[in-house]
Amino acid sequence: MILLASPGQGAQTPGFLNPWLEVPGVADRLAWWSAVTGLDLVRYGTEADAEEIRDTAVAQPLLVAAALAAFEALYPEGRPDAVAGHSVGELAAAAIAGVLSPEAALVLVRERGRAMAEAAAVTETGMTAVLGGDPEEVLAVIGKHGLTPANVNGAGQVVAAGTTEQLAALADEPPAKARLRPLSVAGAFHTEHMAPAVATLERLVAGAPVADPAITLLSNRDGAAVGSGREYVNRLVSQVSSPVRWDLCMETMRGNGVTAIIELPPAGTLVGLARRELKGVETLALKGPEDLDKARDLIKAHTS
Repeated sequence: MILLASPGQGAQTPGFLNPWLEVPGVADRLAWWSAVTGLDLVRYGTEADAEEIRDTAVAQPLLVAAALAAFEALYPEGRPDAVAGHSVGELAAAAIAGVLSPEAALVLVRERGRAMAEAAAVTETGMTAVLGGDPEEVLAVIGKHGLTPANVNGAGQVVAAGTTEQLAALADEPPAKARLRPLSVAGAFHTEHMAPAVATLERLVAGAPVADPAITLLSNRDGAAVGSGREYVNRLVSQVSSPVRWDLCMETMRGNGVTAIIELPPAGTLVGLARRELKGVETLALKGPEDLDKARDLIKAHTS
């Protein structure tokens, strides 16, 4: 059973789209999607510096477009057995599963990015990954500082989110035996700070064209496979201010018999978690076009 995984915000790096423009059709798709989003996705993915693509309103459409472009290059026809996205990656997952068209997904991510950027501008906030430590102690220390465990990623990784003052207090008094890594994001996503963005998206999605998923589609809310397209889209909206439970998604992957995971670009983070948490599951980070043949071989090996 093959699962495609689509990464979330913070995975982007300057120039990561450069090699993908050599793949036939990718530049044309990105030009079209640039018109859909009102952003020059090619420039942002090839020339922009780290600070430019840290902007939430830029990073989110860029990540979804990159994932979809790589998916289309890997699967010119058909789909994988299953798909899951981390945070904003859920919008790419929705398009891969057939719940949304690529254009609808990009319209929603455009508005999601704008709304979350506006919400983040109200208070100076951010996110810090807490790596290692005792899981119960990590959550206790995060709560002690008034922070939210915004991403519970499994494999010893929790992301704390809140105000810069709260994050500074965490840095001064971290959990024992844990390492802290500030993330390249511009706000406390998946917390109460994003409530205004939820309200904006609720008004928008009511008219979105939605279909039920054609493949297994996992939700960040609780790791469940969601069979209703409308329910999944509603979950996408509420998830903006609710924690991402990637640990539960990986539990479902294990329970459903996933045997191989391919992470779409900019790849690396999610397969890294899977290697530590899902022993025996083959993984591949699809970092560039040079990895497409390896991904196709992996798909053949895991397709009955």
